[in-house]
Amino acid sequence: MATFGDFPPSSSKNTGATPDGHQPWERKVLEDLAFSALKEQRTSRRWGYVFKGLMFLYLVAVLILMTPAGDLPAHKKTHTALVEINGVISADAEANADTVVSGIREAFDNSNAQGLILRLNTPGGSPVQAGIINDEIQRLQSTRSNFPVYAVVQDVCASGGYYIAVAAKEIYADKASIVGSIGVRMDSFGFTETIEKLGIERRSLTAGDNKAFLDPFLPMKDKDVKHAHAMLNNIHQQFIDVVKAGRGDRLTDDPELFSGLFWSGEQALSLGLIDGLANSSTVARDIIGAEDIIDYTPRPNYLDRFAGKLGASLSQTIVKLSTMSMR
Repeated sequence: MATFGDFPPSSSKNTGATPDGHQPWERKVLEDLAFSALKEQRTSRRWGYVFKGLMFLYLVAVLILMTPAGDLPAHKKTHTALVEINGVISADAEANADTVVSGIREAFDNSNAQGLILRLNTPGGSPVQAGIINDEIQRLQSTRSNFPVYAVVQDVCASGGYYIAVAAKEIYADKASIVGSIGVRMDSFGFTETIEKLGIERRSLTAGDNKAFLDPFLPMKDKDVKHAHAMLNNIHQQFIDVVKAGRGDRLTDDPELFSGLFWSGEQALSLGLIDGLANSSTVARDIIGAEDIIDYTPRPNYLDRFAGKLGASLSQTIVKLSTMSMR
């Protein structure tokens, strides 16, 4: 049986071909129209499959979002609350004060939470963001004194991370964790010789004698360096005061303690920087007494994340289909 688009061999008897063997123009037009209609049907069918698939994905996502998360009912039971602080601490990073503090507040507000674990894995970051978190932990502890806060170090808890950790009642780490780096730094570059070699003329117009403070394209001034050191020393002293207030007489009298050095968890224990070697599960079970751990860490909105992925997937599909139709 012949299918659409199959035609019998041409002959002057049954096709209407001209005596010289050429098909008449009417038939050629009909063939072109038939193939165009077939191509259009295939394209429409392809787009139909795409949109049906996207609609199916959308419905699945809505159902997932409407279904309560598996750990939500556990909030009604006795448990240990957990808030994670991962990565660089910065206002524009995931580990920012607003996000971390919102999770900590939620844990304090739940009467079924028997204690809070701050699980840290961070090299540090902004002293301002770390200071906000430290201050808020202390404020919340004054509102619920029977709610202990423990810090548990994973791979790294340095600088601003340790600034946060000392707000906890006790700090625990693995024997191979990196702890410490109680210091402050300011980084920059100097390009004065480079621009001279390249023949570049530096033009900087300022209003104010110190507005071009530590300009990397100008030679360093002793006055600028002294001022920067004074500012760094002031922030460093703030850091030292916070550590001493949090750790008290548990700290050893080691002159290197506040020098910016860091140590392994085992070394940090002997220096009084931490209180023991343990992980989150151990602290929850043996110290807080509530083995079930509920994560209170605020996460990105799943609907926004899904919408972003859906938009990216849709755009890629459109580009792919457009490319296919142009072939």
